Amino acid sequence: MTVLNWGILGAAKFAREHMGRAIHAAEGARLAALATSSPEKSNPFKAFAPDLKVHDSYDALLADPEIDVVYIPLPNTLHVEWTKKALAAGKHVLTEKPISMKAEEIDGLIAARDAAGKFATEAYMIVHHPQWQQVRDWLDAGAIGELRHADVAFTFNNPDPTNIRNKPEMGGGSIPDIGVYAYSCVRFAARAEPGDLRAIIHRENDVDTFAQVTGEMISDKGRFTYGAMTSTRLHPRQEAVFQGSEGLIRLTCPFNANVFDQAEVTLIRKGKPDEVVRYPGVNQYVIQVEAFVRHITEGAPYMWTLEDARGTQAMIDKVFASAS
Repeated sequence: MTVLNWGILGAAKFAREHMGRAIHAAEGARLAALATSSPEKSNPFKAFAPDLKVHDSYDALLADPEIDVVYIPLPNTLHVEWTKKALAAGKHVLTEKPISMKAEEIDGLIAARDAAGKFATEAYMIVHHPQWQQVRDWLDAGAIGELRHADVAFTFNNPDPTNIRNKPEMGGGSIPDIGVYAYSCVRFAARAEPGDLRAIIHRENDVDTFAQVTGEMISDKGRFTYGAMTSTRLHPRQEAVFQGSEGLIRLTCPFNANVFDQAEVTLIRKGKPDEVVRYPGVNQYVIQVEAFVRHITEGAPYMWTLEDARGTQAMIDKVFASAS
């Protein structure tokens, strides 16, 4: 089979602990190169990818003719710039979320993608996990009757002022970091877009540390109420619930499967035994990379496009505007 050579821009912790290993493990992918100005930062990557080529700059990696795909885990404010540069260099690109800080910036990425004739998208991995595909299938089939409410919570406690999540100049905050999950997951599963939204946002040093969003979502099947809470100053919590006229669906580890907890989704309906589906050992990062490879090499459908990412960023923009 065709094997795509991947390069990573920057030795980010997330790339070291998750995505680098996923690329190395994925069928049809090879972790071939890393760009870092600090050679010692490449050592943890070489521990699982000993043949790794190390470039001393991002531009040098983009100029490497052996690299087919570039993965970008840089700070949020650098995503648009380096995605465009990677496309201009003739590479396919997978960029971490959020891929931009404003929805209109993604219009430029779409234009750059189309001009380059390469594939570029946001690394929104949860849509590739079978638990979210199961939820979408149940909602499509009307398993809980008419969907009337969805609520999501995603929190963790990170008060470290040196962490990029707490730096406004790097696009920090709970909404850019984890709001993308709390908002996108409902858009994806229910095939819905936001209507009126209202937000309460708490900030520290110009970074949002708590956001509570309420309002409604609209799909082809109708309207339903919506609530989401994200925070980087609360004890870790993850949960998503879709509540209908005849039942509900609950996910107890909707986002960080096998890291926060085991992925598990439950369908609850009156007069019927609960259906519980568990996914031990499923690595959504590996599945994401393999789906990306199949899209490039075989033309297989891909679950999350730049257009999908734009919809979520537009919702994020709407949340911030509703609280201003």
